[in-house]
Amino acid sequence: MSDAPGLLPTQSPLIGPIFFTALLALLILLALIVQYYRLHLNVKRVKMVHRISDKVYNLCRSPESVSSLLAADPTLSPGEAAKKLYGSEGVSVTESKPPRERTPATPEDLERAYLCGQFGPTRPSELFLRVFHDSLCPLEHDPLMGCCSPSLVGSCGVLPLTIIGPLPDICRHMSNLIARADREVFLATNYWMDSGASRLITDALKELSRRAGERGQKAVVKIMYDRGNAKQVLDNHQSVSEQEYTGKAIRLPSTQEAPHLDMEVLNYHRPMLGTFHSKFMVVDRKIAVISSNNIQDNDNLEMMTHLEGPIVDSFYDTSLISWHNALKPPLPSYNTPAREGGLPTFNQPSFHGLFDNNGRLQVPETGDARNLSQIVQDGANQRLPIHIGGDPHYDPDIASEVTRMQSVLSPTASESHMNVVTRHLNQATHQSREGSAPECSPEDEMTPYIPHSVHALFPMALVNRKPWGAPNHACVYTPQNEAWLSAIRNATSSIFIQTPDLNAAPLVPALADAVRRGIAVTYYVCLGYNDSGELLPFQGGTNEMVAAKLYASLAPAERPNLHVHYYVGKDQSRPIHNKFKSRSCHIKLLIADAHVGIQGNGNQDTQSWFHSQEVNVMIDSAEVCAQWLEGIRRNQNTHQYGEASQEDGLWRDAEGRQAEGAIGKDPGRFSWAKGVVGAVQRVRGAGGF
Repeated sequence: MSDAPGLLPTQSPLIGPIFFTALLALLILLALIVQYYRLHLNVKRVKMVHRISDKVYNLCRSPESVSSLLAADPTLSPGEAAKKLYGSEGVSVTESKPPRERTPATPEDLERAYLCGQFGPTRPSELFLRVFHDSLCPLEHDPLMGCCSPSLVGSCGVLPLTIIGPLPDICRHMSNLIARADREVFLATNYWMDSGASRLITDALKELSRRAGERGQKAVVKIMYDRGNAKQVLDNHQSVSEQEYTGKAIRLPSTQEAPHLDMEVLNYHRPMLGTFHSKFMVVDRKIAVISSNNIQDNDNLEMMTHLEGPIVDSFYDTSLISWHNALKPPLPSYNTPAREGGLPTFNQPSFHGLFDNNGRLQVPETGDARNLSQIVQDGANQRLPIHIGGDPHYDPDIASEVTRMQSVLSPTASESHMNVVTRHLNQATHQSREGSAPECSPEDEMTPYIPHSVHALFPMALVNRKPWGAPNHACVYTPQNEAWLSAIRNATSSIFIQTPDLNAAPLVPALADAVRRGIAVTYYVCLGYNDSGELLPFQGGTNEMVAAKLYASLAPAERPNLHVHYYVGKDQSRPIHNKFKSRSCHIKLLIADAHVGIQGNGNQDTQSWFHSQEVNVMIDSAEVCAQWLEGIRRNQNTHQYGEASQEDGLWRDAEGRQAEGAIGKDPGRFSWAKGVVGAVQRVRGAGGF
């Protein structure tokens, strides 16, 4: 009741705005419910399949794809092309929950899977083929469940560069690729916010415009993101006007600021929960990068891989299918596939110059790779300014980017390496967090940019999933989920996972089964990452709750096979709860038996398993997987200081105290109320997707 004299409660000046806001929210909710029933009430319920059918086999062996139809007619919309090729079967769900036990693929099944891909000169390993086989089976009832034409799902490529570092380090590489583009850029992200990270990208777009103008050309740019709005109830793919995308929330460059760009922006969301969570970029149909980060400032450690070769055509096809609408104008590379474009990075003398004859990797005609310690030393020999939004310093090639990054991370005579790391990790969010870790040895110094020596094409595949908007867990039988489960189910020695959250209902028992059969299972999660959102009903619970339940489900003799760690920043000696927003990790990676890796957008949480559109690349390379694991070890201290108790899955210090802010395994009776707050944060983009 108001304390103002003479003013009745119903006369409060706030009542009117609150009433109309509530009424508008109710109308929007009713519209969403109507749309949900319209789209999902009669969704086809189908049986799971355990073999690659003739239908899927023929689709994979076909020369046709959405990309090939647009190459013949670039005025065709990708949505129309998809309908011509695959009909309008649309999304479907299994009639019952997929079983934990699966029928193993036979040698004949594996050979059939091999023939469904174009894997280049190296035959995939048995484990890769088992995972690939299982990821193709969901295409039986929806050929585009994997957001890629079946004929392009299995491919090959090379991986010249991995980045494991704070979010701006990834945007630095993206910005260099954009500035160096010849004629086109397709950039997809989940959340875009005006920020230091976005300014790296927008500055690069202006630079691309300038360079294109000097060449007498216009570069074509397509940008996709997800900023859900009510219009998407009727049309999931909303074109964004220049007035909107140049506004204060986004601040992409205007036509006046970038006159030599032909730019389209699309906002994609499938109500209610079908988030466009994809984060990738294709440049000139010659380079693809796939990463874990959004375009916004935060404290996350992230991961990106830079890919070249035929696999880029798979990413290009996913770009078209995701865009769905007619491209106005078409992308210039519509009739120049990546498989005909060579390997740009490996053709650069400067990249070869990164390697000497004392390294470990092969390709005799170009020499072997030098080690990371030598790269660190090269950075120390040159003092180069940091490349940031508002003060860009573009590099001509990857070799120059690597040297600049290590220059930035090299200490002067008056400071320690760990002080430099602390400054670097604090930079994105202007933190003042002090480091607590002791100095590390030179061979363990932080090296975010990890170049991979020249290598032959090796097997790759996209293991993606479509978005699913309905507020249920029906859409679980997808290439992404089947790939993860198959890798865990068929691993014979080890499983490594890093993810912000781990709580998906099908995943947890699969990990327990692996532990029981003697597989060494290690997973890294972030303490407190979006805890409030994970406390909502049916979301799976917090990382601490899940770890505690997982250990409780194991016999004492089985627990030593399970190693749960909570992320620790490179300059820290203990986990820091995500609520402090100073040292968090957003990497999404799974490695099975040290040679099959799945990296990309998908978290191991309920949202990614059941709802969001995700894009992930699977590789078959012991060499690259070893370097990924080394990069994970080198660029964070999780392995050293983050291991949880094997009794209850909780982290404690030497005195037995949990980290500040930790909820523990029992969040209390009213934890669902905290979950509501987390859900609101997610809608606002603050929840850390």
